[in-house]
Amino acid sequence: MKKFIAFISNVLFIGKHRRAMLVTIDTAIFAFVDGIAFLLMRYSFGGEPSLSVRTYVLNSLVIYACFLCSRFTMKIYSNIWRYPNTKAYFYLVVSDCVAGILSISVSALFSIAFDNFYQGIWHALITMSLTAILTLVSRFIYRIIYKVSHSRTNTSSGASGKTPIAIIGAGQLGAYLANELLFSSKSTYVPKCFIDCDKEKIGNKVANLPIIGEDSVEDAKEKYGFREVVIAILGLEREEYKNLWHKYESLGCKVKIYDLPVNDGIDAGDNGRKIIRDFSIEDLLFRKPLTINHENEFKFYTDKTVLVTGGGGSIGSEICRQIAKCSPKKLIIFDIYENNAYDIQQELSRKHGTALDLEVEIGSVRDVARLDAVFAYYRPEIVFHAAAHKHVPLMEHSGCEAIKNNVIGTYNTANMAEKYGTRKFILISTDKAVNPTNIMGASKRLCEMVIQCRTDSNTSFAAVRFGNVLGSNGSVIPLFKRQILAGGPVTITDKRIIRYFMTIPEASQLVIQAGAAANKGDLFVLDMGQPVRIYDLAFNMIKLMGYTPGEDIEIKEIGLRPGEKLYEELLMKTETLAETENKMIFIERDTPYTRDAVEKKLDILRAAVERAEGDVASNEIKEAIRATVPTFIDPDDINNKADESDEMKQAKKKLATV
Repeated sequence: MKKFIAFISNVLFIGKHRRAMLVTIDTAIFAFVDGIAFLLMRYSFGGEPSLSVRTYVLNSLVIYACFLCSRFTMKIYSNIWRYPNTKAYFYLVVSDCVAGILSISVSALFSIAFDNFYQGIWHALITMSLTAILTLVSRFIYRIIYKVSHSRTNTSSGASGKTPIAIIGAGQLGAYLANELLFSSKSTYVPKCFIDCDKEKIGNKVANLPIIGEDSVEDAKEKYGFREVVIAILGLEREEYKNLWHKYESLGCKVKIYDLPVNDGIDAGDNGRKIIRDFSIEDLLFRKPLTINHENEFKFYTDKTVLVTGGGGSIGSEICRQIAKCSPKKLIIFDIYENNAYDIQQELSRKHGTALDLEVEIGSVRDVARLDAVFAYYRPEIVFHAAAHKHVPLMEHSGCEAIKNNVIGTYNTANMAEKYGTRKFILISTDKAVNPTNIMGASKRLCEMVIQCRTDSNTSFAAVRFGNVLGSNGSVIPLFKRQILAGGPVTITDKRIIRYFMTIPEASQLVIQAGAAANKGDLFVLDMGQPVRIYDLAFNMIKLMGYTPGEDIEIKEIGLRPGEKLYEELLMKTETLAETENKMIFIERDTPYTRDAVEKKLDILRAAVERAEGDVASNEIKEAIRATVPTFIDPDDINNKADESDEMKQAKKKLATV
């Protein structure tokens, strides 16, 4: 008996067998109903003389063809009927109504109907109405069989080893999740109850599980034995997710979320299937994620040759992923580090296959001859310049390399873009270029000067500034994770330090939109929202990973690093910003330097690099930067007055926690 139930379950509910079986069942229902309709009409419309069997059969075939066509067009067989909703049932009824109307129209058009046209109408009405009713009944039976077969499977295997949970939200999504967990033998969770704030729901049941109020969680934990909760509510804002996480975490519950997988750079959520997963730092950002008009960007990049320098890096590789979706004519990844370039090449090849014309070129932006060869061969229409050294402490020590790679490399690449007729050139910049206090930030400000001075060029040069990118190579998130997994301590430079954050997809999409909208000399900045205290980031990351800060994992303050400041200036506080169509993206309208002025600055830097070639330290470079970047500030001048800044005051006022 168990084997028979398992066989029926596999045939009815798994993959292609499920869909084929549903079509077979519906065909049998149609044939049965059509036979009844024949008998009814034969005796209701004057008997056999007025009812040709041949005409009736032809009309039945027309109705059946319309029936199947309508159901497949409205994707009735794409529904997972073991978890149906009102919309699925409604579409089924609508599809059969459409099939009835269509069959009458086709019968009349081809004169297949009965001699008495009204018989054709009655034939369609009787057949389709009874078919719809019996189909609905079959779906209920289908659902019951699924529940019975899976409940027996679950009973036989027991619930041992499954984690008891409470589901936050007794709505449609919560009910769906509960049914999925209750009747899936593969599930590692077993729901015990719902938690909801709706007083009308409290005390009732959904999926035969009790609904309790938010103020009864402590008692329910003991009664039902759960220590984990899963948020399953449609349409929550990020701030609401954050509040729920803090609330239930403080009650001693491990909080999870029923949502799409976190985008880890490999389009994990593209299949649209929700899973139960841990909260991530990305889930707890202050502001809403940046939204981009994908249709416009798709049209702009379609059938264009796009080159991405530094295409193997965190931002560069994500830009490549986004561009690959836009059906470019050709995508060229240019990077000096072959391992990263190889990884993104393999990923894009697996996902897009021959549909994407992808090339990888290994080379450095310092090498003019190599750049010239690549640009001459591919003639890119659009260039995203993401190649750069970005680590502040390392560049503070190796300043020559920052100038050679960031500034001179940008200059070389921009020259090649002009020489070979590139249409648009987009520089990836940083908020550290605003009043820089370190060599890395100053080098990026110089990069901005290099591209902004080219307003007379046939190439449209633009730059994009944003803050710290969560999860990028060298960012605090991977560092904190490694330190936590190693047992601590988690090291921060100063408990007061604040930063602005965005995700890798947000950063890349901002760059993509800038590329589509940029005019000559534009400098795009993003409204980064509220600043985040690094101490709070570390504190909550420790809790997210299941440890207690200060007990299991220590947070250790080690002091500011060379060139580091306590806060980055607000990108949005200048009065020279202009709005774009996207309210989160602005354009900085500052006055660019002339080409001659930038060339003089570059001469100073080149001379400093030559003098410093035999010296490991960066004293020569720092002096050259002071002479070429007017906004360069000593970090002590900023840090000593940090408490008086608008940014630090805002952070204190908002008590910025992740």
